[in-house]
Amino acid sequence: MDFFEPGDFALSSGITLVNARLAYKTHGTLSAAKDNAILFPNFLGGTPEALEVWIGEGRPLDPSKYFIILPGQFGSAPSSSPSTTAAPFDRGAFPAVHIADDVRVQHRLVTEKFGIQELQLVLGWSVGAMQTYEWAVRFPGMVKRMASFAGGPRPSAWTKLWLHTAIEEPLTSDPHWNNGFYTDAQAVLTGMYRQAHATALTVQPPGFYREGAEGWRSLGFASIDDFISRFWATFWRSQDPNDVVAQARKARSADPSAGGDLTAALSRITAKALVVAFTGDPIFPPAECKADADRIPHAQFREIESVFGHLATFALSEQDKQAIDQALREVLAN
Repeated sequence: MDFFEPGDFALSSGITLVNARLAYKTHGTLSAAKDNAILFPNFLGGTPEALEVWIGEGRPLDPSKYFIILPGQFGSAPSSSPSTTAAPFDRGAFPAVHIADDVRVQHRLVTEKFGIQELQLVLGWSVGAMQTYEWAVRFPGMVKRMASFAGGPRPSAWTKLWLHTAIEEPLTSDPHWNNGFYTDAQAVLTGMYRQAHATALTVQPPGFYREGAEGWRSLGFASIDDFISRFWATFWRSQDPNDVVAQARKARSADPSAGGDLTAALSRITAKALVVAFTGDPIFPPAECKADADRIPHAQFREIESVFGHLATFALSEQDKQAIDQALREVLAN
């Protein structure tokens, strides 16, 4: 893991994040012409390592061909976040961050650290897709191609409600939560177990649990309770709760139009664009993803059938992995 340290960083809110830092990892070698770079931002709760499952020789994200940058994001350790930032911005005092802040600091990483002026592809899942849209709107001249998977430029009203109810509220409603700081260590585990149940109920489509399909069984879990405990509870308990809340609030405020006309903002995208949705995804439903694609000049839309819905981007099945690889292979083809 490496770190980019831009110093004091002015956030979109007007607050300065003192001694900001952005974690990142790279795979491959940057060409002498600096024309083989791919940027792969992360999802909520994700780390650069979590995306490495999509990188490999002979695959679309081939490190023998491309220089692949996996940046962290504000609000998520080990980048500047409530759990890693010293006073006066630690814990509950950590300032609100926005998707635009992630993209602006990533832009500085790409241009100042590596001297890259064009990205062959920017892609991301979910919150990473939000960053992808922000990149394509904010820096259209730098983004040659973009690929959004299970994401959108800004969350719908339902998705905002989901971010609050399923991600934030199980934590912030706890009586031990005090302005972004847990006063009881056990309460952290309790809140995150409630969060695990909320996401188990809402992230996968109903067919994931349907008798005869039972997607959880294909993953090697003995029961639904086993799936919740060993998959979702394990995922959330690996996070700092303060960081999770910061990221959820950041996702809720995502908007590359900055409160303006989203159609006009997306019409400014010049990248070759691919928008991919997954059947049964309630967080970013295919119909909404298609509507976003229709706003982008010459964008292509694809719906991939998957029992995992929003979780398809976790590469939980070989079928999903091959379908996503094929989509990436096509967007990178020319």
